[in-house]
Order: sequence, then C-alpha cells, then structure tokens
Amino acid sequence: MLRFDGQAVEPESLLRMGRVITHRGPDDDGIHVDGPCGIGMRRLSIIDPSGGHQPISNADDSLWVVCNGEIYNFRELRAELRERGYAFKTGSDTEVILHLYDAYGDDFVQRLDGMFDFALWDARRRRLLIGRDQLGVKPLYVYRSNDLFAFATEAKALLALPEVPVDIDRAVLIDYLHLGYVAAPRSMFAGIGKLPPATLVAVEGRDVRERRYWRLPLDVESSRSEDDWRDAVRAAMEDAVHAQMVSDVPIGAFLSGGVDSSAVVAMMARHSEQPIKTYSIGFEGGAAETLYNELPYARRVATLFGTEHHEIMVRPDVVELLPRLIWHMDEPIADSALFTTYLVSSFARQDVKVILSGVGGDELFGGYRRYLGDRYVGMLNRLPTPVVRLLSGAAQHLPADRHGRISNVFRLARELLRSADLSPDERYRGYLQVLGRERAASMLVHPEDGGPDALGAAFGQAEHADPLGRMFAIDAATQLPDDLLMLTDKMSMAVSLECRVPLLDRRLVELAARMPASVKIRGGRLKHLMKDALRDVLPADILHREKRGFGAPIGAWIKRSLAPVVQTLLSRESVARRGLFRPEEVERLIAEHQGNRIDGTDAILALMNLEVWARIYLDRRSHDDVSAELAGRAMLEKAA
Repeated sequence: MLRFDGQAVEPESLLRMGRVITHRGPDDDGIHVDGPCGIGMRRLSIIDPSGGHQPISNADDSLWVVCNGEIYNFRELRAELRERGYAFKTGSDTEVILHLYDAYGDDFVQRLDGMFDFALWDARRRRLLIGRDQLGVKPLYVYRSNDLFAFATEAKALLALPEVPVDIDRAVLIDYLHLGYVAAPRSMFAGIGKLPPATLVAVEGRDVRERRYWRLPLDVESSRSEDDWRDAVRAAMEDAVHAQMVSDVPIGAFLSGGVDSSAVVAMMARHSEQPIKTYSIGFEGGAAETLYNELPYARRVATLFGTEHHEIMVRPDVVELLPRLIWHMDEPIADSALFTTYLVSSFARQDVKVILSGVGGDELFGGYRRYLGDRYVGMLNRLPTPVVRLLSGAAQHLPADRHGRISNVFRLARELLRSADLSPDERYRGYLQVLGRERAASMLVHPEDGGPDALGAAFGQAEHADPLGRMFAIDAATQLPDDLLMLTDKMSMAVSLECRVPLLDRRLVELAARMPASVKIRGGRLKHLMKDALRDVLPADILHREKRGFGAPIGAWIKRSLAPVVQTLLSRESVARRGLFRPEEVERLIAEHQGNRIDGTDAILALMNLEVWARIYLDRRSHDDVSAELAGRAMLEKAA
C-alpha cells in the first residue's frame, strides 16, 4: 500500500491483511515498510522453498519486490542478467523482476512469461509499480481514496483495512445478472476494483498512471500452410507444458479425459522421468450426475500414459460448501464449476502443491459450440421463410433443461432460433448471457442505476478482422479472466494449491490469435487444427468425444435437493429484506425454471450466490454461521 497523506504505514496493517489470506501462502510471510509505502506477502513456497523469502531486495536495498505466481522463463532471464553483471541473493524466480526493472525500466514486464501479479517499490524514486500478467491468470484488487492506494490478490485482504468501506456496488448488478460475474475494472464491492489483465500501474506522489502493456495480435497469417500451423501449435504446446513443469515441490495434473487436459498430461509424460500424478472427479447420483461423469475417459488417458491416477466420486454437501466457496471467491459468480474445481483441488492437495490444468484450450482453438453460431444461422437462412417461422414457433414449446442429452439439444436449438435475426455481436451476446440486460434490469428494485456494459465495451474494443479471432478477443477481455481464471485461481488457492494453465502461455496465445478461423474450425468440426496436431498423441475416441463442461448438475439440484436452500435464500421475505430485487420477478424466474420453460440454472445460481455473498460480507457473518443457518432451514423444510 502507499499512503498519499505522508503518514507511515503501520506494519500491523500489512500483517492483518496477510492473515486474512493465509490460505494463499501458508508457508511463509514477510513485509517491508519504507515510510508511506508498505508491501507484504503470504508465500506458497514452490521455487527455492528455503531461500526465496519475500519481500526480496537488490544489493543496496533500493528496490523491493513481492510477486504472486510464477515466472516460467526465470532461468533464461537469470542467465542473461548475470551476463550483464547482476548478482542474485536467492534461487527464486521473483528476484529476476528486481534486476529486469533496473536494466529495462517498466518495459521489463514484456520479457516475463508467466502468471503473476507483483508490487515493486523503487525507494530511490519513491515510486510504486504494480502489474498483472498478460491473460489475467492471477487476480489483483485495488482500492484508492484521497489518502490511500492499496492492493491485494483478494478483496477480503483490503477489507481488513479500517479505511476501506464494505458496501455493494449497485451499478454492477445489471451486468452481474447479465453475465454471471462482475468484469474488471469493477468488482461487487463499491470502491474496490480489479486491475485488468496486462496492466501496469505506477504511483509517484499522488500521480497514478495506468497503462496496458500487451494486447492480442490483430493480424491473421493467411499465407501459412495447414501443415505449418499444425507443427507450430504442437511445438508451442509442448514447450509451454514443459516450461510450466518447473517446480521444487511435487506437481500433478487435472485430468477430465477431454482434449485439453489429456493433451497437457500427454506432454507432461514426455518430460517426466516419473509417472505423472493425475486427478479426476465424478458425481454420485442419478441421470443428471451421470451426464457430468467423465471418469471413464480420464481412466483411458491415465492408462495410456501410465500416470499415477487418483479419482474421487462425490455427492457434495452444497449447503455446507457454498458459503465457504463464496467467501473464498470474494465475489458472487454464477458458475457451477466452483464446486468441481474446489473439490478436485482439495483432493489433489493431499499429494501435490502444483497442478497443471487444460483451461484455455477452448478459447484459443475454437472449442465452444457458440463459435459455430454463424455457421448454423447461415444454414438456417437457406431454408424457406415459412419453415423458419414454423421452427421458431415450435421451439418456444421445447423443454429447456441442460441436464438431459435430448433436452439439452432442444435448449441449444431454442437459443439458435431465438438469435437468428440478430447482428453477429448481439447473437454472440445471447450465447454468453445469463439473462438479457432488459430482463436483468426488470428484476432490480432500482433499474435506473444502469451501470457498465462490460460485453458492449469488449465488442467496441475487439478489432480483430477474423470473426473467430474477434470472439476470442471478446472472451479474453471478459469471461476468461473474470470467470474461468478467477474461479480457477480462487478455488485452487483456497486449499493452497497452485494451478498453472499452460495452454494460456503467452506465445501459444499469440500464435493462436494469428491463426485463420478456417484452420481452427473446419466445417462443423471444433478445434480442427488442434485435434490434427494431436492425432498421433491422443486416441481418436478422446479427440472426437462429446464435449462436457467442467461443472456440476446444479440446475437439477435446484429442482430437487437444493429446493429448500433456494426457498431460504430467495424467499419473498429474504429478497424484500435485501432490497435489491423485485420479489415477484425472482419468483417468476424460479417458477419458469421449475417448469422447464427456461433454463434458469445460471440466473438462479447468480441470485443465490449474491445473497450468500451479502450475508457474509455485507451482514458481516462468518461463512460457517451462514452454512449452519442454511442447513437448519433445509432440515426444517424437509421435516415439514
């Protein structure tokens, strides 16, 4: 933190912030205070566990740094800096930041390959520099007032400061219901923001300057042959996985049996003398749970590559888990993968401290069904108009439920037909949204609050000429950092597990951004080029299997086992007491979901999680207290 009023930072303030996030760094802690500036760290020791204590200073103690995450190319950077005459105190990857800054100034960040956020104090210039990695793998929250500039990897650490108020930012509610998360630079907390990916902030005196230091390439390389692309992608993937295996502590991999996680495991196996430790999760229960069970595919890959495979079947106690997970998330989020990610992370943490994940492959190489929207609309537009009208009318009567194979096809068909007449941008918005912005506004007690439209801003900034590249640019600015990566980081770090995402290596991302859409997706074949690049690595039944998301059957649970919890959190009395949403509109949404008229899974989860968040953060209750309350109400409902 940096005090603008000139007062000295109290060491206890930094220590108090650190204690709140001990789960992120149970191995070590440290602070450095220099008058109005103070930086601190909770460390999960991965590289140089015994010698990498932070903060780290240079030889004359004029530069100090803390860094959360990993710099994967630190060995190459270290060798380069030694040739320039720099001496190192530790074997830590963090120390290269100090000497790179001294050698290259702020442009040093261009040389870092990794996932990171850092704070560097330049005592000579009385200057603070903070930054976040290119894709936003690691989170960084910021608070600024007339007297204080403060930052932390989790918002709850900032709330430990008495100067930081605890209140909800009502202006983001429409966007939250629209997307299911709060996009940077805002957060659900009034006055607390999130630093966007690839951003540096320099603070000198009262002058605060923010700049973007990296962007996705915009130029498509259309002259390159498909064979060249295939070889380049294969080599870049292998280099990224190998680089991210650097660790001085035990390491493993999440394995769902999908293309992305299977590719990561296959390439890890090539570069390890010991069997790779792999971890998979499945759900116990009925048909809905079975739909999310990918264990047979994971076993197939584990056997193929001789991994030390571990799997767990769970029937999660959502009532007990949900408040704890929302506390760890800092903000509410409408993504059922928070349960899956937390449970499999907790399972893996019994053996390893570092895990590799396949997150990011679908965005990079065209793996989502929504990327085929324009193709299907084109096919639809070739049909006679009366036929399209007939189909559109019939679609309104199809059931909307994602937890059955047939009903899920019906749900996707409804979405396609509903969006066929929209512009490409608005059609893509329809695929991404939880609720339309108009309906989201209609649910608010004060819809006139309006607020930001993060997706609209991303549309305006996405300059990529290639349609698929444009979609990736939109995802990289919104859902990827503020949903998938935020969730992955918070749920893994909740159990002190470092999760790395090699498919989002900067060089691999830049390569994928330059790839033409016609190479990424061929006809209706998603991930065409990536699958071709892996055809002699993975078997055909893994490469071409039906895609499943890494989530939980929360929509089915809402209709069954979670119904009492929904009633408790979203009862007319509870909603009216909170004063944010119109009770009658909440009741209508739940009734439409229960009757399969809409798939309201994500919208109901968004409302539930916001109420849980409010009870913890706004009402200042512990997550254990909220869990006990929900469990008690659920028992009463069952007894009745």
